[in-house]
Amino acid sequence: MPEISELLPMVALLAAIGAFAGVIAGLLGVGGGIILVPAFYYAFEGLGFVGPDLMQVCLATSLATIIVTSLRSVFSHNRKGAVDWTILRGWAPGIALGALAAVFAVAALRTPVLQAIFGTLALVVALYLGLGRSTWRLGPAMPAGRARAVLSPLVGFLSVLMGIGGGSFGVPLMSLYGVPIHRAVATAAGFGVLIAAPSVTGFLFTPAVEAPPYTLGSVNLPAFLVIITMTLATAPLGVRLAHAMDPAPLRRVFAAFLALVALNMLRKAAGY
Repeated sequence: MPEISELLPMVALLAAIGAFAGVIAGLLGVGGGIILVPAFYYAFEGLGFVGPDLMQVCLATSLATIIVTSLRSVFSHNRKGAVDWTILRGWAPGIALGALAAVFAVAALRTPVLQAIFGTLALVVALYLGLGRSTWRLGPAMPAGRARAVLSPLVGFLSVLMGIGGGSFGVPLMSLYGVPIHRAVATAAGFGVLIAAPSVTGFLFTPAVEAPPYTLGSVNLPAFLVIITMTLATAPLGVRLAHAMDPAPLRRVFAAFLALVALNMLRKAAGY
């Protein structure tokens, strides 16, 4: 069991990371999880916890924080009338089913494989953030019928494999189908709840091998509590900024940062 003196630096680091993740989640709609997963990994690794299921713990703990932060974000956006409840209701069943299915996939994979998946998908997200254009369109309205039946579980499944909420895939998807960006960001916060709630329920009953101390199933409780404390304070600030400014320049800077994080995760997956 680590000494308090060893845990304090991790707590301080996680507090700073949580504050940053909350603002970014509200401002850019990419979800704090895309920051939290690698942050958790480096923090736990720095403390010497390098078990075969470490990435599973990082994904599950990130998703646990998303339940709370996404709910807070939905309420904040809804007060501004920005949430599209028609999209949210239509996509809810598929997203939740895809998220739950991903729990079984994560439980069957070890840390290097999950690192490779995270790095690859994060690189895709970074490229879209940096190079994507608001004028790109796949259609005039959000898909229904068979297309929605395929895309909605895919959003849930891929999000859980990365330990993220609905922003990183939901916002680009809605934007490509003509949903205004502020409405897409607000509605994607609802996607986050649909992704995180069923997946975390599954992870609580999926024990991780050689997990960091105070881990319930695959969810590390100290990390969860520290991050929630900080993100609850800073996510509304990100929401206010999103409605008051053009975040496009910041998106490009964040895209470059995310690409570096993704490439480093791929390096670790390759054993270098």
